[in-house]
Amino acid sequence: MKILATALAIALMLLQYRIWVSDDGMRGVTRLQHAVAAQQKLNATLTERNSRLAAEVQDLKSGTAAIEERARSDLGMIGPNETFYQVVEPAPAASSSTARTSKGGKEGPSGN
Repeated sequence: MKILATALAIALMLLQYRIWVSDDGMRGVTRLQHAVAAQQKLNATLTERNSRLAAEVQDLKSGTAAIEERARSDLGMIGPNETFYQVVEPAPAASSSTARTSKGGKEGPSGN
């Protein structure tokens, strides 16, 4: 009877070890739960992106305003009766200390 009880206790410990410590047990379940959560987050992001793209495709198919907007921003389209103005920023003026140069590198007390 003691041998049977000892054998059952050893079997129970081995099963508990397999459940709690091995990769097939709780450690694996936790790892898979984290992987599922990460995949669900990625799926939500991609679903939202797909919805935006589907709305953009529908807008491009149905109206000319989206096509015109895309042509203006990507291709630089100018419509009829419109005038194009290009504003050019002036180059920054060079400071006086960087504009001066000396001959031969170092200047001595005599100015040479």
